[in-house]
Amino acid sequence: MSTNIVPYLVKRFLRFDNDQPFIFLSALLAFLGISLGVTVLLIAMALMNGFDNEFRKKLTIMNYPLTVMPKFYGAVNEELLIDLESKFPSLSFSPFVQSSIMARSGSKLEGGYLFGVNFKDEIEVNSVLKEAVEGLEIPKFHVVIGKNLKDDFEIIIDDRLMYIFTQVEPGGLSVTPKIKRFKVKGVFDSGLSAYDKAYSYTTLPSLQAMMHYPSTQYDGIHIFSQDPHADILKIQEALPIGVSIKGWWQDNVNFFAALELEKASLFIVLMLIILIAAINIISSLLMTVMNRRGEIALLLSLGATTSEIKKTFLYLGIVIGVGGILAGVVLGMSAIWVLGTFEIISLPKDVYPTSTLPLDLSVKDFTLIVLGAFGIVIASSYYPAKKASEVDVLTVLRNE
Repeated sequence: MSTNIVPYLVKRFLRFDNDQPFIFLSALLAFLGISLGVTVLLIAMALMNGFDNEFRKKLTIMNYPLTVMPKFYGAVNEELLIDLESKFPSLSFSPFVQSSIMARSGSKLEGGYLFGVNFKDEIEVNSVLKEAVEGLEIPKFHVVIGKNLKDDFEIIIDDRLMYIFTQVEPGGLSVTPKIKRFKVKGVFDSGLSAYDKAYSYTTLPSLQAMMHYPSTQYDGIHIFSQDPHADILKIQEALPIGVSIKGWWQDNVNFFAALELEKASLFIVLMLIILIAAINIISSLLMTVMNRRGEIALLLSLGATTSEIKKTFLYLGIVIGVGGILAGVVLGMSAIWVLGTFEIISLPKDVYPTSTLPLDLSVKDFTLIVLGAFGIVIASSYYPAKKASEVDVLTVLRNE
C-alpha cells in the first residue's frame, strides 16, 4: 500500500455522502459544538479574569497594599514613621487616624469611617483620593466624601455634614456622643459603592483634635508598594514588638477564594459543552466505520495494515475536533476584541467596579482550554479508530 493512504482516506471519508448524509451532519454538529464550546469558554474565562483583576485593583487602592497597625495604644508614632521612611525610601507612607462614625444629613444616617490623613502623603498611596483633591487645599475640619454618600444625602460642595462619633464625652449626669460638623470640600469616586458610602477623609490635625490624640500619635500607617507580598516580609522584620503589619489580601481571603472556586466551577461546566460535542465525533466515526466496513475489509485484504486503518479514523476525528478548536479560538478571540474595544454592554457602575466589560484572558487559561479540548478530541477519536482496526476481513467480505 502507498504511504499516502492515510491522508487520502481521511480526505475521502470527510466528503459528503449522498447515501449517508447523517454521517456528515453528525460530524458538522461535532465541529460546531466544539467551536461553540471553546468560544464560550474563552469569553467566560476572560470575563472572570477581568472582574477578578478589577476587584483586586479597586480593593488594593481602598484597602491599601500594606497597613502598619499598633498591637497596643501608642505603638505607632512619628518616630516609627521616620524610621520606616529612612529604611524603605522606595515606598510611600501615609500616617492616619481613624474613627467609626455616623454621617447625618437631615433625617438620613450612614455608618462608616472617618480618616484623618496628611493629604500630601495620602495622595501618594491612594490614586482615587489623589484625583479627587488635586488642586484643592483641604483646611481643618473640612472633609472629602464618596460620590455615593454625596448622591444619597443630596449634598453639594461647601455643604456641612454632621458626623456623630462612637466615642462619648461625660456631660453632667450623662454621657453624650461627640458631634462635629465638617464642611464638604471634595468628592472621590472609587467605583465601589460600599467604600464610597463608608469612607470619608479629613485632615490629620482635625481628627487628632476630635480624638484627643497628640500630634505625633497615629492609629496606623498606610503603605504603597508595587510588590506588597515581598515587602511585607521586609517591613515585618524592621517593626518593633508592639506593631504589626497586614496586606490588603488578608482582609479579602474568603472573597478571592470564592472567585477562584467560581472560576474553576465555570471552567468545568463549560468544558462539558465540549465533551458533549465530542460525543458527536464518536457517533460520526462509528457510523463511518459501520458504513465503510466493506471498504475497510477490502483495504486490509489488499495490504493495508491495522495501524493505518486506526490512524485514518484517529486523524479523521482529530481533523474535525482540531478544526472546531481553531474555529472556536478565532471566534472567541474576535468576540473578546469586539467586547473589549466597543462599549456594546454597559454595566451599572454603582454595582460593579467598572462600567464596561473587563476582559483579560491569561496565557494559562488559554493553554488549559486548548489542551483540555484537544485531550477530549483525542479520547473521543480513539475508540472508533480502534473498532475500525478490528474489522474481521473474512466475515465482512463473505457477507458483502
